Formats: sequence, C-alpha cells, structure tokens
Amino acid sequence: MSSLLDRARSMAGELQALRRDLHRIPEVGLDLPKTQARVLAELEGLDLEVATGAALSSVVAVLRGQGGSSDPPGPVVLLRGDMDALPVAEEVDLPYASQRPGAMHACGHDLHTTALIGAARLLHAHRDELAGDVVFMFQPGEEGPGGAEPMLAEGVLDAAGRPVDGAYALHVFSSRLERGQWSARPGRLMAAVDTITITVTGRGGHGSTPHRAADPVPVACEIVLALQTMVTRTFDAFESVVLTVGRVTAGTKENIIPDTAELAATLRTFSPEVRQVACAAVERVAAGVSAAHGMTAAVAYSEGYPATVNDEAEYELGRQVCVDLFGEERYEEAEVPLMGSEDMSYVLQQVPGAFFWLGAHATGDVADAQDNHSSRAAFDDSVLPDAAAWLASVALRRAQQE
Repeated sequence: MSSLLDRARSMAGELQALRRDLHRIPEVGLDLPKTQARVLAELEGLDLEVATGAALSSVVAVLRGQGGSSDPPGPVVLLRGDMDALPVAEEVDLPYASQRPGAMHACGHDLHTTALIGAARLLHAHRDELAGDVVFMFQPGEEGPGGAEPMLAEGVLDAAGRPVDGAYALHVFSSRLERGQWSARPGRLMAAVDTITITVTGRGGHGSTPHRAADPVPVACEIVLALQTMVTRTFDAFESVVLTVGRVTAGTKENIIPDTAELAATLRTFSPEVRQVACAAVERVAAGVSAAHGMTAAVAYSEGYPATVNDEAEYELGRQVCVDLFGEERYEEAEVPLMGSEDMSYVLQQVPGAFFWLGAHATGDVADAQDNHSSRAAFDDSVLPDAAAWLASVALRRAQQE
C-alpha cells in the first residue's frame, strides 16, 4: 500500500495541472461537454471499457482485474467522482481562476474528478493485484438536479456485467477540517433535503388603507417564526431537524399590498418518519396561521436527496485504509452528521458503501477559511495524490473480500 501511495505522490504535478485545467472550465448541471471530453482524453491509453451517458454527460469506465474472470468472479467495486460546478461568480484571485462568468468550482468537484482519474491510473498500474473489477463513475449534476439517479437508471451498477458489491466516494472541504485530515462516521453522515414552497393568498390594496385589504406579507412573516417554534416544540432536541426559510417574495412596490406572498424553505432530516411528520407539521402551521388572519396557504413539496448513510463494515474498511496510508493522527471520526445533503446517497441506498471527507483548505488558518459553495472558497490541490491513493487502496482492499 505504501508503494501505491508513493506512486500517487509521484503523479502530483500532473494531477495538479489537470485539476487546474478543470477549474478554469466549470460547467453546471447535467450537460458538461468540455469536462466530459477532458475526462475521456485523460482515460485514453488505459485498458478500460468506457461508456458515456445518454441523458447526461456522464462517463463510466470499467477496469478488469485478475479476479474478474475467476470462478466465481471477484467483487465489483464502484468509485464515484462528481464533475459539476456551481452557478457562482468566483472571487478568488488565482492564475487558474474560472474563465466562465457566473460559474465556479466552489465545492471542489474538480478535485474529485482529478482524484478519480488518478485512482484509475493507479489501479490500472496495479491491476495484477486487483482481485475483482472496478467501476469508475464520473457523475454530473450533483449540485442539482441530481446526476446519480439517471446514472443508476442507465445501469451504472451493472456496468461490469454483474452487480456492484461496494461503493465509495470522498468529498473535499475548503473549511471545517485541517488540510490533509480525513473524517467520516458510521451510519448517518449527511441529511435528506426537501424543498418547500408556501404561497399565502390574501387580497391586495393600497398601502394607506391596509384595513381594506388582506395583507399576506405579515402573515408570511408570522409563518416563518411559527415554523421555527414548531421545530423546537415538535421534535426531540436530539433528533436532527433543520428548517430554513431562504427566500421571502412579495409585492412590486412599497405602497402596494400584494395579493400573495411566497416563502421557499429547505427541510433537512435523517429518518423517513421524521421527514413525514415535519412535512405534515409545516402544512398545518401554514394553514393555521393563514386561517387565523382570514387567508389561505398552499404548500408545495419537492422531495430532494435522501440521507447519506455509511454502511458500518464499509466505513470501517475506508477508515482502516486512511489509518494504514496516513497514520492515526490524520483520521478523526466525526461526532455528529452534517445537515448538508449529497446524491451519492442514492447509490448507498442500493449498495453498501461509504462516503468520506478530506480537508483541503488553502488558507493559513482553517478557522478563517470560507465554506464550500462560497465565491471565496479555496481548495489546496496538494491533497490530490492522497485522495487518489485512498480511492485506489479502498478498491484494492474491498476487491479482496469474498
């Protein structure tokens, strides 16, 4: 395993160059033609079975190991890297900054893509030691509308000709963790997320005579406050539920009372039961507050990604690989889950696997670092060899398990 890490570190220059090229050409959503073309070019020359998506700019590559043709064949391991960027205008002064106005790799997916290409090269060089097959899943659309589900529908889990036995991925942080620090936890890791839109309908009028109208604006504001109280008074303090109203929209002019006011919120939970209770409570609160003022509220739900849950055995394998490669001091088990969401969750619903975090902040002090998704988020690509080595090592070790 140490020889694999040494080989990964000898690739540091080319991995850094690739990541910076990808950083210059961020693409958003499911259609990433330039990113897809670059991934395909980087995989050329490797003995891989490569396919591209029909409904999205995905790339799936299969590496056959020595155990893939045995009887019975060895395990199939899936490694996933997401490729898409965010609709964010970059404010980091870099020589390789985004060349596309309004788009930025603000979540580090350019590092994920590069690390997965690095893992493919490492495993190709060590395929004589590979006791199974590996599926490399290059996925668009993680930031929305979601690329994992269409890739599953197109058969990524059967790309090797038999089902995947274990699935793994990593995510870099531009804050939270010290550079080079690894973290994860067994079981619940990241939350499910739903979008909720509430439309309060009143009756418009002139701002000078609000008694002649039915003003939906203060009612919408009251609903925001009531929802926060509902969360703290409905759920156990140790049951993680976060409801955030991120948008309030109403009116066109300061002296016009509008007919409607709209709220948009995200709801983050971990269990299906809590998710169901929370959604019902939102509807009850919105309807009740509106009715108290003689108005109505329409609530619309859009179900998002499910919770990301690490299989305990697969988590332990990934954790042990971290310790073996980098030492105990560079692994820190997370005490609590994160309330962010991740569409690797769809894969982990169907296949036992694990999702890990890696610190990649590029500032002097992690406490001052900007979070992922910030226009000032900065990632240190010196972590790329370690990320590639971890992915490759996890695949090698998991393929040895019967």
